[in-house]
Amino acid sequence: MSDQSWITLAQMPYAHGSPVGGGVIRSCADDFQVDEELGFLPDDEGEHLLVQIRKRETNTQWLAGQLARLAGIDRKDVGFAGLKDRHAVTTQWFSLGMAGKPEPDWHALDDDLIEVLAVHRHKKKLRRGNLWGNRFVLRIRQLSGAQEAIEARLLQLQGAGMPNYFGEQRFGHDYSNLDQANRLFSPSRPRLNRSLRGLIISAARSQLFNQVLATRIEQGNWNSPIPGDYFQLDGSRGCFADHEEEPDRLVSRCASLDIHPTGPLWGRGRSLVKQAAESLEGQVLAPFELWRNGLEHVGLQQERRPMRVALNGLEWQFLEEGDLELRFFLPAGCYATAMLRELLVYELPAVQE
Repeated sequence: MSDQSWITLAQMPYAHGSPVGGGVIRSCADDFQVDEELGFLPDDEGEHLLVQIRKRETNTQWLAGQLARLAGIDRKDVGFAGLKDRHAVTTQWFSLGMAGKPEPDWHALDDDLIEVLAVHRHKKKLRRGNLWGNRFVLRIRQLSGAQEAIEARLLQLQGAGMPNYFGEQRFGHDYSNLDQANRLFSPSRPRLNRSLRGLIISAARSQLFNQVLATRIEQGNWNSPIPGDYFQLDGSRGCFADHEEEPDRLVSRCASLDIHPTGPLWGRGRSLVKQAAESLEGQVLAPFELWRNGLEHVGLQQERRPMRVALNGLEWQFLEEGDLELRFFLPAGCYATAMLRELLVYELPAVQE
């Protein structure tokens, strides 16, 4: 497969037109705040502890190791639902397998960067993806662009949703994970540690989805049905095929953000889309036979991901300092930067540790 077969997110089309302004994100940790929502209540019984922690400028994996040492348990007995940005203030849940062990002294963990907010008993270990979503509070500094145009775009995003692109952080520095995917799926199949191998596999799968989504945006049907589509209910994992609903009804439900067309998360098994949708995905992914075969070989099953995300609870405020504050909720697995790119050309500060 040629290195030219895939394109970067920067080369992929915008759903709502070119960005209408610019700004700087992550000038400090407080400019990027994320609160994790599990979507379920703790059991208040069981051999695990669910611990809610607010952390600042702290790596999730490192903190999991600190929790294991404090509790006197193996690192593998600490679970969490997802990685959170280091250069941010984030509220996150961890689970600790504490069978037969006393509860640790949580005050030993508290410092300027880490604060224990809540502790509950729970029956199960937290695993990746076991959360409903995340609430974001973002501050954009050095804002440029007309306030009227920025507000008009925000209203557009509020009413029509955003494309569900995987963010660039999924692909490694300079998209190095995709270069490594070519090697991983080659006949030689180099041996890699489990963590790196998982990152490369996820990156290849994510890129295939992004390629299909980019094509649907170019065609103007990323948010509306085409024959053979497979849909996901908004705010739910429930899915259904287009033949289960009348065509006019599908159009109206898509327009109201009640349902969203889906794109492929590649793996074994028959495609869930048919007709025009299957033909389109086949054409887009034809150059990626090496990756498709590789993803099937590692045992992944065909899945679907919504191509659009409704921005529930999107709010904004233009601050006196000339900054812009955004508040919104995204389901698990969705990227705040995918929303920002539809609004602004954003940059990191000149010096980023």
